[in-house]
Amino acid sequence: MQFLCKEYQDGNPRVRSLVTETRIHLVPSLNPDGYELAREAGSELGNWALGHWTEEGYDLFENFPDLASALWAAEERKLVPHKFPNHHVPIPEHYLAEEATVSHGTGHGGGAVMGRWRLTLPRPLRQVAVETRAIMAWMDKNPFVLGANLQGGEKLVSYPFDTARPVSEMPAAAPRPPDDYEDDNPELQETPDHAIFRWLAISYASAHLTMTETFRGGCHTQDMTNAMGIVQGAKWHPRAGSMNDFSYLHTNCLELSIYLGCDKFPHESELQQEWENNKESLLTFMEQVHRGIKGLVTDQQGEPIANATIVVGGINHNVKTASGGDYWRILNPGEYRVSARAEGYNPSVKTCSVFYDIGATQCNFVLSRSNWKRIREIMAMNGNRPIRRIVPGRPMTPRERMRLRMRL
Repeated sequence: MQFLCKEYQDGNPRVRSLVTETRIHLVPSLNPDGYELAREAGSELGNWALGHWTEEGYDLFENFPDLASALWAAEERKLVPHKFPNHHVPIPEHYLAEEATVSHGTGHGGGAVMGRWRLTLPRPLRQVAVETRAIMAWMDKNPFVLGANLQGGEKLVSYPFDTARPVSEMPAAAPRPPDDYEDDNPELQETPDHAIFRWLAISYASAHLTMTETFRGGCHTQDMTNAMGIVQGAKWHPRAGSMNDFSYLHTNCLELSIYLGCDKFPHESELQQEWENNKESLLTFMEQVHRGIKGLVTDQQGEPIANATIVVGGINHNVKTASGGDYWRILNPGEYRVSARAEGYNPSVKTCSVFYDIGATQCNFVLSRSNWKRIREIMAMNGNRPIRRIVPGRPMTPRERMRLRMRL
């Protein structure tokens, strides 16, 4: 924060561009009580676990609703995307209760309600922390696009999914050649944005001064990243109800966990070197928010359309427009077929290109009104039964004329 303010005032063109064109939110600590415990003990007497949990004993990074299991259960029933969304997955009703509890571990937990469908999963086991509720409210209030939670105790970047999907529930996929940097693991479920998450993770790790220098192994165990400095969370530390999975499935935000260095609570004398190790990575990562496409969705009168859905062909994960009809979608370089859809409007489709240079491509959409809303009203009046088609040349009976008047 101090660096950005000082460099901005000093006229640093890179920082000025970043600050001027980006809405940056910085939170010193999501767990201030835990931080106080670690600070009181100090770096010499502290340990990896001290300060990790809240004052009430909750691990915030496993305290969110398990939306991944809810989504996969819906996929098993073939409800996605027509009956159950592939984005902005609803929070389970039990989680929103005053005395809410959540599941923990690496398996299923929670459930969700969408329309008339209810997905029921095993009974939750643990209460929801007040810090978790505050973070969720903050996420719902702000249309974040890219996020990172910064931690210590390791030196790598972790990306979703953090939840390990049971093998029996994984959809059949075409075989693909193994990557040089990642072993095949049948228990890993990749997100639809897997390639984008890897790009974001590599953008941080490759700019870090030492994160990819893992020839001596990892900080505490063997190197799980194959010298890349990045790993999918479910491969390294599988857990349900993570903040990264929640952010991806409930909001428009792509969030990663960045472990800055091997010390969980480094000594004050080490902070300057840790800053130098991570400074370029932090700037590079924040700049990635301007990669992809952005634009406005409006009606034919130029009025913004909120909560319109942006669909990118080939990626089974959509985003929504904000209250001003604006949207942002991080994408890797390439050409994409993109559509905008909204209730009561005809969809609009166009081709949008993303380039290697930083700077999102502008892709605006103008939607025209459709008559589907009126058609649904007429169908509802008819009990959602098929409306009998009138045969040309045959006069209607009085009863048919009466029914037609009632529908209209």
